[in-house]
Amino acid sequence: MNAKEYTDMQALAERPPVSTHAQAPAAFAFEQLHKTFRSKDGGTVTALHDVGFAVRKGEFVTVVGPSGCGKSTLLRILAGLERASSGRVLLGGRAVSGPTRDVGVVFQAPVLLPWRSVLENVLVPAEVQGRDPATALARARHYLQLVGLEHFATKYPNELSGGMQQRVGIARALVNDPLLLLMDEPFGALDAMTRETMNLELLKIRERTGATIMLVTHSIPEAVFLGDRVVVMSPRPGRVTQVVDVDLPAQRTLELINTDRFGAYVSSIRANLNASGGLD
Repeated sequence: MNAKEYTDMQALAERPPVSTHAQAPAAFAFEQLHKTFRSKDGGTVTALHDVGFAVRKGEFVTVVGPSGCGKSTLLRILAGLERASSGRVLLGGRAVSGPTRDVGVVFQAPVLLPWRSVLENVLVPAEVQGRDPATALARARHYLQLVGLEHFATKYPNELSGGMQQRVGIARALVNDPLLLLMDEPFGALDAMTRETMNLELLKIRERTGATIMLVTHSIPEAVFLGDRVVVMSPRPGRVTQVVDVDLPAQRTLELINTDRFGAYVSSIRANLNASGGLD
Protein backbone atom coordinates (compact mmCIF):
# COMPACT_ATOMS: atom_id res chain seq x y z
CA MET A 1 0.00 0.00 0.00
CA ASN A 2 1.48 3.35 -1.06
CA ALA A 3 1.13 6.66 0.82
CA LYS A 4 -1.88 7.83 -1.22
CA GLU A 5 -3.75 4.54 -0.73
CA TYR A 6 -3.10 4.69 3.00
CA THR A 7 -4.34 8.29 3.17
CA ASP A 8 -7.47 7.29 1.24
CA MET A 9 -8.07 4.44 3.66
CA GLN A 10 -7.65 6.77 6.64
CA ALA A 11 -10.19 9.16 5.13
CA LEU A 12 -12.62 6.29 4.55
CA ALA A 13 -12.32 5.09 8.14
CA GLU A 14 -12.55 8.60 9.60
CA ARG A 15 -15.88 9.57 8.13
CA PRO A 16 -18.30 11.13 10.63
CA PRO A 17 -21.02 9.02 12.30
CA VAL A 18 -23.30 9.06 9.28
CA SER A 19 -23.81 5.93 7.21
CA THR A 20 -25.77 4.75 4.20
CA HIS A 21 -27.08 2.07 6.57
CA ALA A 22 -29.16 4.81 8.18
CA GLN A 23 -31.23 4.95 4.96
CA ALA A 24 -32.40 1.32 5.44
CA PRO A 25 -35.14 0.30 7.92
CA ALA A 26 -33.62 0.17 11.38
CA ALA A 27 -33.62 -2.97 13.50
CA PHE A 28 -32.91 -0.76 16.49
CA ALA A 29 -31.88 2.80 17.22
CA PHE A 30 -30.55 4.94 20.05
CA GLU A 31 -31.83 8.52 20.18
CA GLN A 32 -30.06 11.11 22.37
CA LEU A 33 -29.42 8.47 25.00
CA HIS A 34 -28.12 9.54 28.42
CA LYS A 35 -27.43 7.38 31.46
CA THR A 36 -26.39 8.52 34.93
CA PHE A 37 -25.81 6.47 38.06
CA ARG A 38 -25.95 7.45 41.72
CA SER A 39 -22.54 6.96 43.35
CA LYS A 40 -22.02 5.65 46.88
CA ASP A 41 -21.07 9.13 48.14
CA GLY A 42 -24.38 10.55 46.93
CA GLY A 43 -23.05 12.13 43.74
CA THR A 44 -23.86 11.19 40.16
CA VAL A 45 -21.75 9.54 37.49
CA THR A 46 -22.59 10.07 33.83
CA ALA A 47 -22.00 6.80 32.00
CA LEU A 48 -23.44 7.69 28.57
CA HIS A 49 -23.89 11.08 26.94
CA ASP A 50 -26.05 11.85 23.90
CA VAL A 51 -25.56 8.47 22.19
CA GLY A 52 -27.33 8.14 18.89
CA PHE A 53 -27.01 5.67 16.03
CA ALA A 54 -29.20 3.18 14.17
CA VAL A 55 -28.54 -0.37 13.00
CA ARG A 56 -30.32 -1.97 10.07
CA LYS A 57 -31.81 -5.46 10.06
CA GLY A 58 -29.22 -8.17 9.48
CA GLU A 59 -26.27 -5.89 10.19
CA PHE A 60 -23.36 -6.90 12.42
CA VAL A 61 -22.21 -3.87 14.42
CA THR A 62 -19.32 -3.93 16.87
CA VAL A 63 -18.79 -1.37 19.63
CA VAL A 64 -15.26 -0.68 20.84
CA GLY A 65 -13.98 1.64 23.54
CA PRO A 66 -11.94 1.79 26.74
CA SER A 67 -12.97 0.19 30.02
CA GLY A 68 -15.69 2.14 31.80
CA CYS A 69 -16.93 3.97 28.70
CA GLY A 70 -20.46 2.54 28.96
CA LYS A 71 -20.34 -0.19 26.29
CA SER A 72 -21.94 -2.82 28.50
CA THR A 73 -24.42 -0.28 29.88
CA LEU A 74 -25.47 0.56 26.33
CA LEU A 75 -26.05 -3.12 25.62
CA ARG A 76 -28.01 -3.65 28.83
CA ILE A 77 -30.27 -0.69 28.06
CA LEU A 78 -30.97 -2.11 24.60
CA ALA A 79 -31.75 -5.50 26.18
CA GLY A 80 -34.22 -3.83 28.55
CA LEU A 81 -32.17 -4.82 31.60
CA GLU A 82 -31.54 -1.16 32.55
CA ARG A 83 -33.40 2.06 31.88
CA ALA A 84 -31.95 5.12 30.22
CA SER A 85 -31.99 8.35 32.21
CA SER A 86 -33.20 10.19 29.12
CA GLY A 87 -33.49 9.62 25.40
CA ARG A 88 -35.06 6.66 23.64
CA VAL A 89 -34.18 3.16 22.49
CA LEU A 90 -36.30 1.78 19.66
CA LEU A 91 -36.45 -1.91 18.73
CA GLY A 92 -38.32 -2.54 15.51
CA GLY A 93 -39.73 0.97 15.81
CA ARG A 94 -41.12 0.40 19.33
CA ALA A 95 -39.71 1.90 22.50
CA VAL A 96 -37.84 -0.56 24.72
CA SER A 97 -39.38 -0.60 28.19
CA GLY A 98 -38.09 -3.90 29.58
CA PRO A 99 -36.76 -7.36 28.67
CA THR A 100 -38.30 -8.92 25.57
CA ARG A 101 -38.14 -12.28 23.85
CA ASP A 102 -37.08 -10.39 20.71
CA VAL A 103 -33.58 -9.94 22.20
CA GLY A 104 -31.05 -12.66 23.02
CA VAL A 105 -28.02 -11.82 25.16
CA VAL A 106 -24.63 -13.53 25.41
CA PHE A 107 -22.73 -12.30 28.46
CA GLN A 108 -19.00 -12.18 29.18
CA ALA A 109 -19.27 -15.51 31.00
CA PRO A 110 -21.73 -18.15 29.74
CA VAL A 111 -23.33 -18.50 33.22
CA LEU A 112 -24.44 -22.08 32.66
CA LEU A 113 -26.33 -23.98 35.35
CA PRO A 114 -23.91 -26.72 36.48
CA TRP A 115 -26.68 -29.18 37.44
CA ARG A 116 -28.27 -29.04 33.99
CA SER A 117 -27.03 -30.73 30.84
CA VAL A 118 -26.01 -28.75 27.77
CA LEU A 119 -29.42 -29.30 26.17
CA GLU A 120 -31.24 -28.37 29.37
CA ASN A 121 -29.20 -25.15 29.63
CA VAL A 122 -30.13 -24.15 26.10
CA LEU A 123 -33.81 -24.70 26.93
CA VAL A 124 -33.84 -22.29 29.89
CA PRO A 125 -35.13 -19.17 28.02
CA ALA A 126 -37.88 -21.18 26.33
CA GLU A 127 -38.98 -22.58 29.68
CA VAL A 128 -38.98 -19.14 31.32
CA GLN A 129 -41.12 -17.74 28.49
CA GLY A 130 -43.52 -20.68 28.49
CA ARG A 131 -42.80 -21.83 24.94
CA ASP A 132 -44.27 -25.07 23.61
CA PRO A 133 -41.94 -27.81 24.96
CA ALA A 134 -41.80 -29.88 21.76
CA THR A 135 -41.09 -26.85 19.58
CA ALA A 136 -38.49 -25.56 22.04
CA LEU A 137 -36.74 -28.93 22.15
CA ALA A 138 -36.52 -29.06 18.36
CA ARG A 139 -35.13 -25.53 18.25
CA ALA A 140 -32.59 -26.26 20.99
CA ARG A 141 -31.31 -29.29 19.09
CA HIS A 142 -31.18 -27.23 15.91
CA TYR A 143 -29.02 -24.52 17.47
CA LEU A 144 -26.75 -27.02 19.20
CA GLN A 145 -26.12 -28.47 15.76
CA LEU A 146 -25.55 -24.97 14.40
CA VAL A 147 -22.80 -24.31 16.98
CA GLY A 148 -21.30 -27.77 16.51
CA LEU A 149 -22.33 -29.26 19.85
CA GLU A 150 -25.06 -31.69 18.83
CA HIS A 151 -23.00 -34.60 20.19
CA PHE A 152 -22.57 -32.91 23.59
CA ALA A 153 -26.26 -32.42 24.42
CA THR A 154 -26.14 -34.75 27.44
CA LYS A 155 -22.81 -33.43 28.79
CA TYR A 156 -22.56 -31.01 31.71
CA PRO A 157 -20.80 -27.62 31.77
CA ASN A 158 -17.78 -28.89 33.73
CA GLU A 159 -17.12 -31.38 30.92
CA LEU A 160 -16.73 -28.61 28.31
CA SER A 161 -13.90 -26.28 27.38
CA GLY A 162 -14.34 -22.51 27.74
CA GLY A 163 -15.02 -22.10 24.04
CA MET A 164 -17.60 -24.88 24.07
CA GLN A 165 -19.35 -23.33 27.07
CA GLN A 166 -19.58 -20.03 25.22
CA ARG A 167 -21.10 -21.85 22.23
CA VAL A 168 -23.78 -23.19 24.57
CA GLY A 169 -24.41 -19.59 25.65
CA ILE A 170 -24.85 -18.55 22.01
CA ALA A 171 -27.25 -21.44 21.30
CA ARG A 172 -29.23 -20.51 24.43
CA ALA A 173 -29.48 -16.88 23.27
CA LEU A 174 -30.75 -17.99 19.84
CA VAL A 175 -33.25 -20.62 20.96
CA ASN A 176 -36.23 -18.23 20.93
CA ASP A 177 -35.33 -16.85 17.47
CA PRO A 178 -34.66 -13.29 18.69
CA LEU A 179 -34.71 -10.38 16.28
CA LEU A 180 -31.49 -9.13 17.85
CA LEU A 181 -28.45 -10.89 19.33
CA LEU A 182 -26.43 -8.85 21.84
CA MET A 183 -22.96 -9.98 22.88
CA ASP A 184 -21.00 -8.46 25.77
CA GLU A 185 -17.28 -9.32 25.43
CA PRO A 186 -18.24 -12.95 24.81
CA PHE A 187 -14.71 -14.15 24.01
CA GLY A 188 -12.67 -11.96 26.34
CA ALA A 189 -11.77 -14.79 28.73
CA LEU A 190 -10.64 -17.19 26.00
CA ASP A 191 -7.07 -17.77 24.84
CA ALA A 192 -6.03 -16.14 21.56
CA MET A 193 -6.38 -19.22 19.36
CA THR A 194 -9.78 -20.18 20.75
CA ARG A 195 -10.93 -16.58 20.41
CA GLU A 196 -10.00 -16.55 16.71
CA THR A 197 -11.87 -19.83 16.21
CA MET A 198 -14.93 -18.44 17.96
CA ASN A 199 -14.83 -15.30 15.80
CA LEU A 200 -14.96 -17.49 12.69
CA GLU A 201 -17.77 -19.58 14.18
CA LEU A 202 -19.75 -16.45 15.00
CA LEU A 203 -19.50 -15.24 11.41
CA LYS A 204 -20.81 -18.60 10.23
CA ILE A 205 -23.72 -18.39 12.67
CA ARG A 206 -24.51 -14.89 11.47
CA GLU A 207 -24.48 -16.09 7.85
CA ARG A 208 -26.78 -19.03 8.61
CA THR A 209 -29.27 -17.17 10.79
CA GLY A 210 -29.25 -13.69 9.24
CA ALA A 211 -29.40 -12.31 12.79
CA THR A 212 -28.87 -8.66 13.61
CA ILE A 213 -25.91 -8.60 16.00
CA MET A 214 -24.31 -6.00 18.25
CA LEU A 215 -21.09 -7.07 19.97
CA VAL A 216 -19.07 -4.97 22.42
CA THR A 217 -15.34 -5.55 22.78
CA HIS A 218 -12.08 -4.01 23.95
CA SER A 219 -10.26 -5.49 20.96
CA ILE A 220 -9.93 -3.21 17.95
CA PRO A 221 -8.86 -6.04 15.58
CA GLU A 222 -11.81 -8.16 16.72
CA ALA A 223 -14.19 -5.23 16.16
CA VAL A 224 -12.90 -4.71 12.61
CA PHE A 225 -12.80 -8.42 11.76
CA LEU A 226 -16.40 -9.07 12.80
CA GLY A 227 -18.21 -5.83 12.08
CA ASP A 228 -19.98 -4.39 9.07
CA ARG A 229 -19.55 -1.18 11.04
CA VAL A 230 -17.51 -0.29 14.10
CA VAL A 231 -18.92 2.20 16.61
CA VAL A 232 -16.08 3.86 18.55
CA MET A 233 -16.80 5.29 22.00
CA SER A 234 -14.93 7.83 24.11
CA PRO A 235 -13.87 7.41 27.75
CA ARG A 236 -16.62 8.09 30.30
CA PRO A 237 -18.99 9.69 29.77
CA GLY A 238 -19.34 7.42 26.78
CA ARG A 239 -20.26 9.09 23.53
CA VAL A 240 -19.88 8.05 19.91
CA THR A 241 -16.77 9.61 18.40
CA GLN A 242 -16.53 7.62 15.18
CA VAL A 243 -18.59 5.20 13.10
CA VAL A 244 -16.52 3.22 10.63
CA ASP A 245 -18.04 1.41 7.65
CA VAL A 246 -15.83 -1.65 7.19
CA ASP A 247 -15.39 -2.30 3.48
CA LEU A 248 -13.92 -5.80 3.66
CA PRO A 249 -15.01 -9.05 1.96
CA ALA A 250 -18.19 -10.60 3.32
CA GLN A 251 -16.45 -13.99 3.54
CA ARG A 252 -13.73 -13.23 6.08
CA THR A 253 -10.78 -15.44 6.89
CA LEU A 254 -7.93 -15.03 9.37
CA GLU A 255 -5.57 -14.18 6.50
CA LEU A 256 -7.46 -10.89 6.17
CA ILE A 257 -5.92 -9.71 9.45
CA ASN A 258 -2.51 -9.47 7.77
CA THR A 259 -3.65 -7.22 4.91
CA ASP A 260 -2.85 -3.51 4.61
CA ARG A 261 -6.53 -2.64 4.29
CA PHE A 262 -7.38 -4.35 7.57
CA GLY A 263 -4.40 -2.68 9.24
CA ALA A 264 -5.52 0.75 8.04
CA TYR A 265 -8.91 0.36 9.72
CA VAL A 266 -7.29 -0.77 12.96
CA SER A 267 -4.80 2.13 12.84
CA SER A 268 -7.52 4.70 12.25
CA ILE A 269 -9.63 3.47 15.17
CA ARG A 270 -6.60 3.27 17.45
CA ALA A 271 -5.65 6.85 16.52
CA ASN A 272 -9.18 7.99 17.35
CA LEU A 273 -9.05 6.32 20.76
CA ASN A 274 -5.62 7.81 21.45
CA ALA A 275 -6.92 11.26 20.54
CA SER A 276 -9.88 10.88 22.91
CA GLY A 277 -7.73 9.55 25.75
CA GLY A 278 -9.05 6.01 25.44
CA LEU A 279 -5.64 4.37 25.21
CA ASP A 280 -2.49 4.85 27.24
